[in-house]
Amino acid sequence: MFVENQDISPATDPNVCHWYAVQVASGCEKRVKMSLEQRIEMLDVQEKIVQIEIPQTPIVKVRKDGSRLSSEEKVFPGYVLIKMFMSDDAWQVVKNTPHVINFVGTEQKRHYGRGRGHVTPRPFGRSEAERIFRIAEEQEPIIKINMAVGDKIKVLSGPFKDFDGEVVEVTPERSKLKALLSIFGRDTPVELEFNQVQKNS
Repeated sequence: MFVENQDISPATDPNVCHWYAVQVASGCEKRVKMSLEQRIEMLDVQEKIVQIEIPQTPIVKVRKDGSRLSSEEKVFPGYVLIKMFMSDDAWQVVKNTPHVINFVGTEQKRHYGRGRGHVTPRPFGRSEAERIFRIAEEQEPIIKINMAVGDKIKVLSGPFKDFDGEVVEVTPERSKLKALLSIFGRDTPVELEFNQVQKNS
């Protein structure tokens, strides 16, 4: 069961709709959302569980050839946000969905034995929910490349073809990096395009 009557506080009032965070198995956020949407319809609890969201921000992945792939990245990996009227049956619907671990809330320690105690779900405020979704909507695309300072690289094209070096600076928004190449026996910083280099394994 979710909570007994004496445990219900204004924050968990079943007559008030709140946002809750639910921890799920890694990589199963979308699967949980789909399963939960099916269960809500099948169990006819649409009026109690009203919205399920996985906040995401845009990212741009730069491939080895310099081409760009637009994608999205989860703001809170391992969590799904649910807007619901908390009650025993609504709690059961969410908690018994495959790959759901638990609600985020206040854990009551067990008086005996091992393992986690009962977790009382705790909602977050409307202003915090609005802030989370606003950040996700307004976030400028983050550019990502599989290259970091300290990586060893080989130059594939240009005047420094076949030179080996070490990355000292990465500028994703310009699709460029700076690497130290040994030229005439001296380490010399050289700016290169992402598609001019490959990372040494």
